[in-house]
Amino acid sequence: MTVPTLYEWAGGSAALERLTERFYQLVVADDVIGPLFANMDPGHPRHVAMWLAEVFGGPDRYTTERGGYPNMLAHHLGKGITEAQRRRWVNLLVDAADEVGLPDDPEFRAAFMGYIEWGTRLALANSQPGATPPPDAPVPHWGWGVAPPYQP
Repeated sequence: MTVPTLYEWAGGSAALERLTERFYQLVVADDVIGPLFANMDPGHPRHVAMWLAEVFGGPDRYTTERGGYPNMLAHHLGKGITEAQRRRWVNLLVDAADEVGLPDDPEFRAAFMGYIEWGTRLALANSQPGATPPPDAPVPHWGWGVAPPYQP
């Protein structure tokens, strides 16, 4: 028996696109995080869905079509994200996941939230003035409870 990827368990690209569409509807209406997305590209929700798909074991479209990690990193550099904004991003994503019916079993949600916490904390750090994150890293691949090794 083959263990499904998080991408497969979530429902594939269609489910992740529903997630990000709803999520960014919530984001632009939010007074804490909305200002960060005031000039958001209309394709941004789809691009984030592509990123999440690749992270969770789906097709590598974000890398092949959008430039992979360096492109994602470029969108965060110099933004000065606050902890309150990071936390709101996480909370709104969880709300959107519930609203669009992403699986709510404890195993999936633990793995999903593990990545969301890890990724948003990196985005927060990478967005600060003077941050010098690695400019060229691979897209992370997240699985059932397995985090990438810590590298200071």
